[in-house]
Amino acid sequence: MLDFYRAVAECDPGKKNMTAVALDGPGFGQRALFSEGCLVWESEEGGFFSENREELLEAVSRDSRKGLVEVKGIKVFLDWLGQELELVICGGGHVSIPVIRIGLMMGCKVTVLEDRPQFADNARRAGATNVLCESFDQGLDRIEGNENTYFVIVTRGHRHDQTCLERIVRKKHAYIGMIGSRRRVATVKESVIERGGDPAVLDQLYSPIGLDIGAETPEEIGVAIMAQIIEVKNRKRRTCGYSREMMRQILNPDTEGHGQEARVLATIVTRKGSAPRDTGTKMLVLPDGRCMGTIGGGCMEGAVIRQALHMIRSSQEAEGDSQNKKLCHVDMTGTDAEDEGMVCGGAVDVLLEVV
Repeated sequence: MLDFYRAVAECDPGKKNMTAVALDGPGFGQRALFSEGCLVWESEEGGFFSENREELLEAVSRDSRKGLVEVKGIKVFLDWLGQELELVICGGGHVSIPVIRIGLMMGCKVTVLEDRPQFADNARRAGATNVLCESFDQGLDRIEGNENTYFVIVTRGHRHDQTCLERIVRKKHAYIGMIGSRRRVATVKESVIERGGDPAVLDQLYSPIGLDIGAETPEEIGVAIMAQIIEVKNRKRRTCGYSREMMRQILNPDTEGHGQEARVLATIVTRKGSAPRDTGTKMLVLPDGRCMGTIGGGCMEGAVIRQALHMIRSSQEAEGDSQNKKLCHVDMTGTDAEDEGMVCGGAVDVLLEVV
């Protein structure tokens, strides 16, 4: 299985990458990795995915957002891999601090651009992943941007807003938001268009920035901004797949002091009702019971962890790779679930794989 994760780590993040896993039939647990529609890795050479590549891609094309398709009667779970989310904040003032902190809580890489050393230091103390203390134009020239980059413009003045927006509209991005009154924003947009900015891109600018929740304090404004970014992110229905920490733990297990002991990766592959997390959500269960990530918490997650730990304990004695994979069904509806405190309802199927 490590070969699979190495292949995922080596994927070109600029391409459309997708993993697929068979959930039933004789090929249960077989995996494949596709990049731009090409089969680049499979767990069994000449196996299910080689034989049914065209049928699978045809099923995907009918609904590219669907997580579960059926190919010749076999259920196949699809996981679209995005890059790690990057939050680029132009400005290190009071509003940027809660945005930094919430972005880090979401698992984003957070880059802050600020030309004042004192405010740049504030961003560092808030935990920003990277702080560029230089002019905004110089800093933005060092940021390429991609379809998972979220730009937040919260500078201290009209002139800096225009400098940032002029450069950002020419970059790939998932989101551009700018703070300011409607009049101020309209003036900046007009100036950027006069200097060659694409009006179609500027029409997609989120400004006034953030969801309208009546925010007043810097902390409330930060919440509103990040709530809007979450809304935009989830509308795309594309996760980052495997976090950097999770991949580091899988590929370099000695970093946690567990040597080559088994771990179990839990992935939600089907979801019904009001289950708290969507398909594709992942959690890595370590030998000592600690977890990286969460698939929803509560008794549901506890039940999955117990099964995962049992698989870890028995993995050394299991015969054949199929013994290292199983589907775990958790029903959070009905009287039994209510008695256990699973008040959210819904049901999930979780694929457990020893890695």
